[in-house]
Amino acid sequence: MKYCSTRGGVHGWDFRDVLFSGFAPDGGMFMPESLPVLSSDTLRCWKGLPYTKLVVEVASLFIPTQLIPRDDLEVLVGEALSGFSVPEVVRIARLKNGLSVLELFHGDTLAFKDLAMTCTVRFLDYFLRKENRRAMVLVGTSGDTGGSAIQSAKGLPGLDVVVVYPRGRITPVQERHMISCVQDNVHVFAADGSSDDIDQPLRRLFADQDLVKSHGLMSLNSVNFSRVMIQLAHFIYAYLELSGMEQTDTDAALPELEVVVPTGGAGNIAAGYIVKQMGLPLKLVAMVNSNDIVHRTVTTGDFSMAANVTQTLAPAIDIQDPYNMERVFWLLLGRNGALVKTMMEKFQHSHRHSLPENHRKLLSQVLSTGTVTDEGILEIMRRCWDENEYVLCPHSAVAVWHHYHCPHSPGVNRCYVATASPAKFQATVLRAGLTFDLPEAVLALDKLPTRYQNLERSHSWCKDWEDRLREFIQSVSIVRKSGEAYYT
Repeated sequence: MKYCSTRGGVHGWDFRDVLFSGFAPDGGMFMPESLPVLSSDTLRCWKGLPYTKLVVEVASLFIPTQLIPRDDLEVLVGEALSGFSVPEVVRIARLKNGLSVLELFHGDTLAFKDLAMTCTVRFLDYFLRKENRRAMVLVGTSGDTGGSAIQSAKGLPGLDVVVVYPRGRITPVQERHMISCVQDNVHVFAADGSSDDIDQPLRRLFADQDLVKSHGLMSLNSVNFSRVMIQLAHFIYAYLELSGMEQTDTDAALPELEVVVPTGGAGNIAAGYIVKQMGLPLKLVAMVNSNDIVHRTVTTGDFSMAANVTQTLAPAIDIQDPYNMERVFWLLLGRNGALVKTMMEKFQHSHRHSLPENHRKLLSQVLSTGTVTDEGILEIMRRCWDENEYVLCPHSAVAVWHHYHCPHSPGVNRCYVATASPAKFQATVLRAGLTFDLPEAVLALDKLPTRYQNLERSHSWCKDWEDRLREFIQSVSIVRKSGEAYYT
């Protein structure tokens, strides 16, 4: 298994190389040069596997045993997923009228990011210990990724984590999951801007190959293919549990499962499309909030950022730059790196691109979309409670809106992805007129000490933030070489 860039300038990298990278050196995103095929026999053999075992099976398709032997892989994944609050790691809530909710939020930070993040950090730590070296993670977050990266990596001796979050645009629980970690290897910045603003200086830092190589700089956003790879497993798990495949004859075509995903950066949608290309019979639906670039792209071909990110009740998907769509475009357009490079460089320069109608039609054949207002989010939260006594988080409500407003296709089962616990969004739960008992771990966050630094808005904010983060990365590396603690 070798990996290449979606923009065609890099080929032949192995999993370890990709794991320790952010964007590819040519600005693209890493993808497998070829995808393994999931046969019906394989899927039938996997039916009934515990989620943790399924993750091992999926990861083994992309990580050669020469890099991580099978026994080691089983230990790493088992340890990574051992701390979740339910023994099955993920859970399916089977509610009324065919409403099946895939709960992916039972990790430390109560969000789906914990599933892939814990595994990816274990892989990193495995190689760092083996090679006796250090690395530095640089993460921009719209709310959940930063906390998950910090909780997964805190205290690890060979890894520093630098997280930048959009101040005032995330919930108190999301913020506390980051700023209450005061371990010496955790460094948090609160930026006066949106998550898309944060991505701009981070892209420039990752484009500086001297900086990347000299400081072991890498990403743990879903830019990192390892994150997307682990996310393949929950699509397969949902399919095995909900498609009804066990009711079909072994020589019959496998049934289709419709999976509805709340979408921001499009990492989950990219994972779903990858596993669909591997042979899993999925119908994918991406539901978005008022930041509707993915919806506009599919329905009209308008792949253009709005002037500003709109703050909504579903802040983790308040994103106008769905960077994982680059992976989708690459697969959709026959792995044409030159075409993707032209398209994405134009988009990054002008923040707009119009898909040719033939490309838009191809996209609409593999992805359906819908958009939900804040009022729609509150309506669905109330309705789901009234019918099921089940509280959705606002992001999960974006997905479940599809259940109540779009007719069910006869003979096709559906799954709705619940990406976060309502415990992280208490203000919205209360605004919907509902209540939700907070877990003890969430209540304890308010009592913990905090540490973070500010990135203020200025006339030249992008350059200022880039320079500030560059200097900080360099200063941490100097201290690490001295063997001393960074914070005293």
